[in-house]
Amino acid sequence: MRRSEFLRAVDEQFGGSAAALVNDLVLGGVGGLTPAQALRDGVPPREIWFALCDEADVPVTQRYGVGRLDPRQK
Repeated sequence: MRRSEFLRAVDEQFGGSAAALVNDLVLGGVGGLTPAQALRDGVPPREIWFALCDEADVPVTQRYGVGRLDPRQK
């Protein structure tokens, strides 16, 4: 998962709350950092995504494949 995919996934999953979650929610799964801090510290976006999903009780069925753009049509 790339940083852009992470941000897109958070936006798709949490909508209007996305920015607040990324900047304010402390995640135990990434050492007590917010997602924004974890990204700055070089934590892999996929690890942050799963920690965020765990904290927010996102169902497993909604955790995989999110944030990806549809393949380009030829």
